[in-house]
Amino acid sequence: MKKKVLIMGILFMMVSALQLKAQYAATDTMHKKWFVGSSMFVLFGNLATTNSPEFVQLNFGYRITGKDVITIEPKTWKYAWPNGIHPFLNKAYGKKEEEFPGYVREYGVSLSYQRFFTHNWYAELNVMPTWQTFKDRQDKKIDNGFQIFNTYRVGYHVKLFKDRFFIQPSLAITHRAYHTTLPNGFKQLDDKWSKFVFGEPGLHVGFNF
Repeated sequence: MKKKVLIMGILFMMVSALQLKAQYAATDTMHKKWFVGSSMFVLFGNLATTNSPEFVQLNFGYRITGKDVITIEPKTWKYAWPNGIHPFLNKAYGKKEEEFPGYVREYGVSLSYQRFFTHNWYAELNVMPTWQTFKDRQDKKIDNGFQIFNTYRVGYHVKLFKDRFFIQPSLAITHRAYHTTLPNGFKQLDDKWSKFVFGEPGLHVGFNF
């Protein structure tokens, strides 16, 4: 039910964005080369009472042309359930039997490329190498790890406040393309779940300059 409500909300925002497009047609965000931003879902996720990710993400972007955009995104977060269990999309999230015997802290820097194809719609490839630290429930370090985390995203760019700000509602497929072997206790739980998550909602926000 939560998944349906969430996806309906994203689709509603995209449809609303289509209606707003004419309002911003007189301006051109693409001529503003630089922007900084983050993800609103990151900020919302930090309000969670279970497994708060302590997520920090900053986006630094540059528009090469009106249709081609690159972004560098340093991030850090932690999680105590396998990445294959999405908190918005899977009821197994938060269940004790799926909880790691500790948690994973990750630091990553992703590089993304957006290609706008029509009516402010875009497709994005985001590739992120991350360095992992595995800790037990007493906050003692167990092991280190590494993974490559990809995101394949489709979204819509909405211009706000005379091009000064923007939002980008989106849906994505996430993919753990590679990871080193997880420590004992973590691996057994992680192996139960897919390396892909389909339909992850996104809501990037940014400031143009």
